[in-house]
Amino acid sequence: MRSENTRNTSDTIFKKPTKIVYTPLELQFLELKKQYKDAILCIECGYKYRFFGDDAEIAAKELNICCNKNHNFMTASIPTHRLFVHVHRLVTKGYKVGVVKQMETAALKAIGENKSSLFTRKLTSLYTKATFLGEDILLLWMLNYFDDIYFREISSNVCDNYLLCISENKENLNHKNHNIVLGIVAVQPTTGEVLFDSFQDSVARLELENLILRLQPVEIILPRDVSDQTEKLVIRMTSVCLQDDIIRIERMKNEHFEYGNAFKMITDFYGSQILDGTGSQALSQILKFNKSVLCSLAAVILYLKEFNLEKILYNPSNFKKLSSEDEYMVLNGATLKNLEILQNQTDMKIKGSLFCVLDHTKTSFGRRKLKKWVTQPLLKSSEINSRLDAVSEILFSESSVLGQIMSLLYKVPDVERGICSIYHKKCSVQEFYLVVSTLSNLETAVKALVPVIQVQVRASLLHKSLLELPELLSSTKKYLSKLNEEAAKIGNKTELFKDLDDFPLIRKRRDEIQTVLCQIQNHIQDVRRMLNSSSVDYVSVSGQEFQIEVKNSVVSSVPLDWIKVSSTKVVSRFHTPFIVENYKMLNQLREQLVLDCNSEWLCFLDHFNEHYHALYQAVGHLATLDCVFSLAEAAKQGDYCRPVIIDEKSEIMIKNGKHPVIDVLLGEQQQYVPNDTFLSENSQRVMIITGPNMGGKSSYIKQVALITIMAQIGSYVPAEEVRIGIVDGIFTRMGASDNVFKGRSTFMEELTDTAAIIQKATSHSLVILDELGRGTSTHDGIAIAYATLEHFIKNVGSLTLFVTHYPPLCELERAYPTHVENYHMSFLVNEDYSKAEDDFEEQNHLDCVTFLYQITKEVAARSYGLNVAKLADVPKEILKKAAYKSKELERSANVRRLEKRLAHFNWVINSLCLCYIKKFKPNRIKIVFALS
Repeated sequence: MRSENTRNTSDTIFKKPTKIVYTPLELQFLELKKQYKDAILCIECGYKYRFFGDDAEIAAKELNICCNKNHNFMTASIPTHRLFVHVHRLVTKGYKVGVVKQMETAALKAIGENKSSLFTRKLTSLYTKATFLGEDILLLWMLNYFDDIYFREISSNVCDNYLLCISENKENLNHKNHNIVLGIVAVQPTTGEVLFDSFQDSVARLELENLILRLQPVEIILPRDVSDQTEKLVIRMTSVCLQDDIIRIERMKNEHFEYGNAFKMITDFYGSQILDGTGSQALSQILKFNKSVLCSLAAVILYLKEFNLEKILYNPSNFKKLSSEDEYMVLNGATLKNLEILQNQTDMKIKGSLFCVLDHTKTSFGRRKLKKWVTQPLLKSSEINSRLDAVSEILFSESSVLGQIMSLLYKVPDVERGICSIYHKKCSVQEFYLVVSTLSNLETAVKALVPVIQVQVRASLLHKSLLELPELLSSTKKYLSKLNEEAAKIGNKTELFKDLDDFPLIRKRRDEIQTVLCQIQNHIQDVRRMLNSSSVDYVSVSGQEFQIEVKNSVVSSVPLDWIKVSSTKVVSRFHTPFIVENYKMLNQLREQLVLDCNSEWLCFLDHFNEHYHALYQAVGHLATLDCVFSLAEAAKQGDYCRPVIIDEKSEIMIKNGKHPVIDVLLGEQQQYVPNDTFLSENSQRVMIITGPNMGGKSSYIKQVALITIMAQIGSYVPAEEVRIGIVDGIFTRMGASDNVFKGRSTFMEELTDTAAIIQKATSHSLVILDELGRGTSTHDGIAIAYATLEHFIKNVGSLTLFVTHYPPLCELERAYPTHVENYHMSFLVNEDYSKAEDDFEEQNHLDCVTFLYQITKEVAARSYGLNVAKLADVPKEILKKAAYKSKELERSANVRRLEKRLAHFNWVINSLCLCYIKKFKPNRIKIVFALS
């Protein structure tokens, strides 16, 4: 396996010229680098971590630290206490980082037999963006107690960290249209979430693009050889990321994605648990997955084993299928982008998005859950109303219990990632204590409120979440009671456990240590007799214990077999042979105690992890409560109402609705103009919207979509009254942009998106098409737009908002008067006669348009594009010419229109005359001609 984002330094390192002599540390580095070629290694050297070779140059560049040559390699270093900060920075840049630690302390080494040899070192941890979990990273307990800027930067990073693996089933590859079956597995090792899916994708790889946009993975695993279409898409998706937010790509050998090898890997992995009684059932569940999913899963298992994080895959009941179209509204990647659901389109930040408007969560895990709610609106009215009932109760309940519950969520650390860190046995003692004590305190607080909750809380979602919490968290007190609080807070494992009856090995080792200490303490009496001084006692200097300090004036009285340890001008310090022997034994026992405590600590975590799934469920309840409180807070931002959800028919009725994001951004100083909307499957289901440029058409159609999404999330909405029939999907085609990576023009991109909507939309969908057909000639554009809209009217029957500047499309209202109606964004036109300023001829002056931003029936006669050009500060000479040309084209169009009408009039008159003449007899016709 090798990362594309990390350079392979082995080519330059391992070509060792014969004349170069490497230091022992450099040789140790070279051996480690052979094993971990694609990782940047941080090597512990005393009080700092050092980088060597190309790793040092990369670290110097990315971390802005000094780099210089030392012996044969470039080197750079960082202090040990800032390790997690610098690891985080390198991982964020897309690198794989390995931490190499000393396996022995300097104090023990100094008195050991190998004191002159090199420290033993080995790689203890590997980190990437998706696997950023372990003791070396920022500890949870630091988040709330430090004020460092970078600490706050890391703590605010609570977004999802998906590891996405993609495999292609080339057996089903259609070589004519390049359609292919893809299998994906997405894992969050930091939270324990596992998603899977398989689907057929077109040559444009739209489904894969939608999936990447929705999950926003931080790491992607691919086979070395993938189809050109998939390769181009992944490169495009990863290259548009912000500089400091790189998606890391990991390439694995193709053989790991072959079905035969994948099947063996999976059966071996889950088969090893059969002895525990769970493996057989787990294996049978896994083998039901699609072949392409199994290939991805095998690659993920192999990859996570490198980080010791594969344990999260043991329980298939945690696996969730990604595409659950019977549970959630379909919001594809284009819709998420066009409606700015998760981030704005200006600087790709959260501010200015729907998520930003709704996010008032207090916890990191609550924020992650709210993000899922926003991207997965519900389809079942019972579930939607359950959330709405909870929000309503929070808003209008007079009980103080809900306020007390909300206050409990303040300053709660990220316990979701915390329990997952514990589950992987990668947590520190401090982190364990913080997480478990937090959950224990929550259990105590909620349990005390249970009698009040049973009486005063009525919403089923709140009631269920709150009443189940105490039982799910009940195990925390048992494990917390076994720990010494003071030792836990400083991470001292040797004094961590209170009652050693459950830890006989630690008790035995401590008894042995105490025996040796007593022997050493008793030996001081012998020392006093030898020196004939009752005041002699042991001293500790520079970490060396049990030194006997003697004044240099009487040093001659010291026995010859005593060993001199250190001296000053005044005193000399010695160890007796007895102390040397017993001190060595003591240090060995202390070192063994540390190993025993580490072993018992891991066993302690194993016992605690038996309750992992219950705790995970409890954290899910806490996240749900946080989300509901957040939606209630969002409802206080303006004139919000509770939407009415109906199942009977497809309908969207909005009275005085506002755009939720723009309304918040404008604030109280500038009021957003509300608008009505009514779409129903039995009557008007298509609105054709015209109007001047910048008149508010796009904002209006986005407003309708966002209010619909908010309603099906279970949120109050910015309107006076809203009634929503369940919408199964929202599909949008907006904006104009080409796709260089795919080799597609603006118009091709437009039609590709439209074709995808035609395939996916149903009669219960909301379809939004903004200026379809503008990327080609007028006649072709009108024809395509007309035919497409008519298809949605006749064949699909979806609720449709169609924005256009093509007047011929408005004729569809006559053809389908029941289902189609024309609208425009209203405006006022005042002639601008400032000819002295603009120097226009009187007949070429520009109209001054005042936007009213109000949706109104009928068609707008003009689009007033020159008015926008004037607002954009287009040069006056160009405006003058454009105004003249506009009048000229308008006159020509009017003349052609008049000629067409005259021709039609003449044809009607001639037809009538012929019909009249046929009624006369020939002789009468002759008389008429004679008279004439």
